[in-house]
Amino acid sequence: MTVVAFDFDGTLSDSEMTVLLGERIDVADEMAEITERAMNDEIGYAESLRERAALLEGLSEADARGAFEEVELRPGAADLIGELNDAGVTTAILTGGFERGVATALEREGVTVDHIVSNRLPMAEGELTGDVEGPLIEGTKDDALEDLADDVGTALEATVAVGDGANDLPMLQVAGLAIGFDPKPAVEPHCDVVVTSMAGTRDILLEETILGSA
Repeated sequence: MTVVAFDFDGTLSDSEMTVLLGERIDVADEMAEITERAMNDEIGYAESLRERAALLEGLSEADARGAFEEVELRPGAADLIGELNDAGVTTAILTGGFERGVATALEREGVTVDHIVSNRLPMAEGELTGDVEGPLIEGTKDDALEDLADDVGTALEATVAVGDGANDLPMLQVAGLAIGFDPKPAVEPHCDVVVTSMAGTRDILLEETILGSA
């Protein structure tokens, strides 16, 4: 059984959750700067995520919910996930982003994936605490992909990873097929193939017979 694991922010979605949240508390520019440095591998991902979460301390639950409701899938993403599901491929989202944003975007399109590995922003008394929790802070996506492959009984060499940023590098480096989705300069050399759209991603999956012939 083949596993296709997608990054979320910057790959399945062109939204950046921390920036959407930051706009609600007037720290979006600071968020974007930290995110860009992390995606270009200039600072560690865990450090960058904690810095961004700290900027969100005090954001109300209502504002957080409003930001997550702005998260959208890229054109063609829902259709591609649906095709993979119909083909019996195990689909996964491995993201340092936040589960509520991922779930909201998937629900809007009426599509599901088999596995989501993501982080969370805890709340206390109706506000974000400024902390972040989850398996993909210090944990890396190669471990998550390996665990997923073990769970479904497939070899790591039979997996596909699709991502764009530095925190995707671990899974791109161990997957059988590494698809860079408009990848950052530090990431592109580690990709087997580069695409810039969901249609391009679908074409590669067709060529590799992960999806049935068109």
